[in-house]
Amino acid sequence: MNDLTNDVIIVGGGPAGLTAAIYTAREALDTLLLEQALVGGLPATTDLIENYPGFPDGINGMELIAKFKEQALRFGTNIVEFKEVEGIERAGNRITVQTAEEEYSAYAAIIASGSIPTKLNIPGEEDYTGRGVSYCATCDGPLFRDKDIAVVGTGNSGLQEGEFLLKHVKSITFVECLPHMTGAQILQDRLRSSEKTEFLLDHMLTSVNGEAQVNSVMVKDLKTDEEKEIEVSGVFIYAGWLPNSKFLQGLVELDALGYIVTNDEMQTSVPGIYAVGDVRSKKVRQITVASGEATIAAISATDYIARLTRGAV
Repeated sequence: MNDLTNDVIIVGGGPAGLTAAIYTAREALDTLLLEQALVGGLPATTDLIENYPGFPDGINGMELIAKFKEQALRFGTNIVEFKEVEGIERAGNRITVQTAEEEYSAYAAIIASGSIPTKLNIPGEEDYTGRGVSYCATCDGPLFRDKDIAVVGTGNSGLQEGEFLLKHVKSITFVECLPHMTGAQILQDRLRSSEKTEFLLDHMLTSVNGEAQVNSVMVKDLKTDEEKEIEVSGVFIYAGWLPNSKFLQGLVELDALGYIVTNDEMQTSVPGIYAVGDVRSKKVRQITVASGEATIAAISATDYIARLTRGAV
């Protein structure tokens, strides 16, 4: 057991986790942040973020996250990357966090583990992942320079990533199962004005086809049930997100979709455990919302630890 003298353990290194770390570390609490990959989360894979205050011309997602990380480190946060959390338990007045190699302990834990892309579970999707199927435009977009591609989903994620992809690709066919787009109107207007885009609303992707690489997709018209093949070299899928909360099942209250339920102080059903960001049960998922929740959770955890160490809990 690696029983460090942590006051707070933060699980997840996206905007929510890093914001929480800034606040708790600044309060001189021993803060450990565990991230299963590199810190950043979804925003780090976003080319241009235009709705985060303070950057009137927008900012690259990786650049924004670098600023978050630098600030958290400045106040003394111990950031450990490539450390996946497998379980959490409450023992007495301590929270125990297990990874594959070690076990950590703290007075409080803030869960900011985010969400993962929803898969369509259609023929070819799994087979061609990494060979034409992608969930990250910033990561893979340049590989499709001057190619025809498809983007599944016209929410904010699909449209934002599609706008980035337009810099590289020959054309984009957007496939949306709803009869309308759900992304921000400003994004819709920009993409509709491009000669390189086509929109198949009321359509569903039914298969991804290819040989060594993707060479086409099948789409189904949901009004007529007619199917047709579209020749593309890549497919970028933005069909929603699933909460990364499996390691908490049986410990804290989750909603029907697996998101963590909290009160207004971001406290879960277990004292000393808080949840923020995209893993939390709520309606709006934005960087500003995640940072606001993290601020509340950090202040709540700081107060909880103070009361706990005084014997008032």
